[in-house]
Amino acid sequence: MDQSNNLPLKPNETLSSTTRVGHPKALPVLFLTEMWERFSYYGMRALLVLYAVKFLHFTDREAGQLYGAYTGLVYLTPIFGGWIADRYLGFRHSIIIGAILMGIGHLLLACDGLGFFFAGLSFLIIGNGFFKPNMSSLVGRLYEDRTNLKDSGYTIFYMGINLGGFFGPILCGYLGEAIGWHYGFGAAGIGMGVGLLIFLLGQKLIPDSMGRRPLANNLFQTKIISNQLTQVEISRIKVILVLTFFSIFFWSAFEQAGSSMNLFADRFVDRTVLNFTIPASVFQSVNPVFILLLAPLFAKLWTVLGKKSLEPDSAFKFSIGLFLLSFGFVCLVLGAREYNQYGIASLHWLILAYLFNTLGELCLSPVGLSMVSSMSPPRLGGLLMGMWFLSNAIAHYAGGVFSGIANEIGMDTFFGVFVVLAMIAGIILLVLRPKLSQWSEKS
Repeated sequence: MDQSNNLPLKPNETLSSTTRVGHPKALPVLFLTEMWERFSYYGMRALLVLYAVKFLHFTDREAGQLYGAYTGLVYLTPIFGGWIADRYLGFRHSIIIGAILMGIGHLLLACDGLGFFFAGLSFLIIGNGFFKPNMSSLVGRLYEDRTNLKDSGYTIFYMGINLGGFFGPILCGYLGEAIGWHYGFGAAGIGMGVGLLIFLLGQKLIPDSMGRRPLANNLFQTKIISNQLTQVEISRIKVILVLTFFSIFFWSAFEQAGSSMNLFADRFVDRTVLNFTIPASVFQSVNPVFILLLAPLFAKLWTVLGKKSLEPDSAFKFSIGLFLLSFGFVCLVLGAREYNQYGIASLHWLILAYLFNTLGELCLSPVGLSMVSSMSPPRLGGLLMGMWFLSNAIAHYAGGVFSGIANEIGMDTFFGVFVVLAMIAGIILLVLRPKLSQWSEKS
């Protein structure tokens, strides 16, 4: 793990080096690096199920299993990547290694052949494990001396994620569907290369002591067990684990965007606008558009409420996120029923679903990253960030596999399942909120 708390700073180096608006000068570097990495990820993801069904001739069930296995493993390996960074490599080296591996993976996907396809997916899975938890943890380290700006900072960082998520499906999706699948995958690889270059060139803006070294002692040698953690740390870890568990319900529904919602848009939605038929993969840019429009408002909202001591706690934000997600899937149920009645679904149902899902995402995802970073014991920061992504792995795998039966049980019934699950999870979390607040505030 990074030892920035224990290393002396150089005379001209402070953790308080900020931009004019109070955020660290290094934030734009991490913003742009993450933006290009997400360009590559979401560009490739927009094509994956469509490529499997249309080019590799997988069935819907097989494509759903492939999507679930891939996205699940992408979010499983960060727990190991976070641990390796904590113990051996440090955040920076892990990020660089991950970016290189992912670049190779995208370029392998650009090659023809099933062997190249699965090899490319393997490189992407391993590379994500090194990159994802350590980039998020490094952002948190920038805010160690300005915790009042952390939620706002993570929301700005989240804008970078979604800026890449906006352009990736448009460019890679268009190249893949209109020109050739492998051109789309190749464009994703180029984007990853740009992100790596930005990170390498921008490291001088990151405080020199930050993220370079792992924890000096072997975690097993130091025997970090429960009785060596303080009661405050144990209570806060409980909060992290409970909220991480409830995030599974959110992500298993939200990630239908790349599978069942993608196929729903391709097969059942009227995608013609001004006599132009929009490729189905391009609609995965709708969510990032809403993020880019709404994230600044949320960042401002949390900052203003925080100054007035009115900002809701993480559990309340998570509950609201689950309720909004449920409303989004109500829109998909209505769209599916319209298709059943008229043989085509209106585009506005899909857009409304993405809008409500995005509002829910902004209440949960950047808040979750900030929560894990803020409440984790410093020596377990990378590991617990990996646990956060482990919940994503479970959700992605379950949601991907479940998506394979959507057409078999009917799209309206399928989407209705997520309406109910998200609503129930949100209600239970509200009931648990007083206990979570007690754990959070325990000192």
